[in-house]
Amino acid sequence: MDIHEIGPRMVGEKLMYNRAVRVESPRSWLFVSGHEARDDDGAIAWKGDMAGQMRLALQRLGETVTEAGMTMADVVQIRVVTTDLAACKARYTVLMDELAAVHCRPASLLAEVSALSDPDMLIEIEAIAVR
Repeated sequence: MDIHEIGPRMVGEKLMYNRAVRVESPRSWLFVSGHEARDDDGAIAWKGDMAGQMRLALQRLGETVTEAGMTMADVVQIRVVTTDLAACKARYTVLMDELAAVHCRPASLLAEVSALSDPDMLIEIEAIAVR
């Protein structure tokens, strides 16, 4: 399988996102539902803390991807929805750094919504992975 990054958008030396990712001949696809910053008891953690919720949502996403037999490097697309676009953009380097640390270079979407499924949620992240 070959992965080709198309139109990478950089902030300095860091990848912000790819405009597209072309995948040649994947054998396996994984569609991952939106993940939020839930603690081990199922409650929303890091209430009011965008960076904390970003990190934990990505951690939970990574756990699901791993459980499915893939790695975050196999993730080719993410969709990030937030209830506070300004706060999310202000902390976006956290997301970029966390993705870079696990060699994840996806195409992505960032969008603001009026509400998520829990009023304490600031962010939710879903993904598509291929191998």
